[in-house]
Amino acid sequence: MPKGIVNFLNGLILGISQVVPGVSGGTIAIVLGVYFELIEAINHFTQDLKKHAKLLLPLLLGVVCGILLFSSIINFLLIHYSFPTMLFFIGLVAGIIPHIFAKVKEKGQKVKKGEVLLICVPFLVLLVISGLRSSSVADPVDIIERIDIPFMVFIFFSGILAAASLIIPGFSGSFVLLLLGIYPLAIYSLSNIRILLADITNITLLINICKVLLPLGIGIIIGGLSMAKLIEKLLRNHTKIIYSIILGLLFGSILILFREPMVYRSGISGIIIIIGVLSFSIAAIVSFYLGKKRL
Repeated sequence: MPKGIVNFLNGLILGISQVVPGVSGGTIAIVLGVYFELIEAINHFTQDLKKHAKLLLPLLLGVVCGILLFSSIINFLLIHYSFPTMLFFIGLVAGIIPHIFAKVKEKGQKVKKGEVLLICVPFLVLLVISGLRSSSVADPVDIIERIDIPFMVFIFFSGILAAASLIIPGFSGSFVLLLLGIYPLAIYSLSNIRILLADITNITLLINICKVLLPLGIGIIIGGLSMAKLIEKLLRNHTKIIYSIILGLLFGSILILFREPMVYRSGISGIIIIIGVLSFSIAAIVSFYLGKKRL
């Protein structure tokens, strides 16, 4: 299969994963084998335009298509089949853990105390952050009508934080937006793009979409570029430390996902649990074997 199509499909999967709160785009990029290549391409784009454009252009096109085309589908699945849907993404995260652990633990040696600490600290930080989020969810329709300039600035900085977490494996950008209360607005705005395209004269809808997605998009671009440079430098100089931190974030994100009310949104039954377990198992096996080849 041509490399451009492969990169587009990888981007499509990355885009879909960004719609789901708690799923780390960085982790999915590692599973797909494009993470380190992506970091290099972002940071050194002008040094080899042709090489990096061959990766970034189809990948970014895939991400955009994944978000726009599948946001409504994922939203539907999260409403009606939340348990198996979320367990599939949890399985993707779980499947990559053995390979990240192998990066931390050298052959024939035990994990050092300092590395255990580096795993535990981000794990605990994630748990604390998740405990700060309010369980109440406001109606995005009510909020979007009252968005003013200060709130747009807040959305902009939310985008910066989300992008920073997108780059860090184990940390979910959509989950950060969920913590900040921006996620429902973002999903609502994305799903309304399809409605806008059907009625391009709906100026009110256009303005409401732009009030959310414009500052959010600018923030994501700025945050992503800034964090990519930092991650590359840390990976080059402190590889085992970074992998230890990533491992802690992965463990923490799995526990948080299981505690996330959205997982149980559509209800639980015996059949749903069986489907969820199968969904988790398939995703974990796929993730494990993809990671085995690419990490």
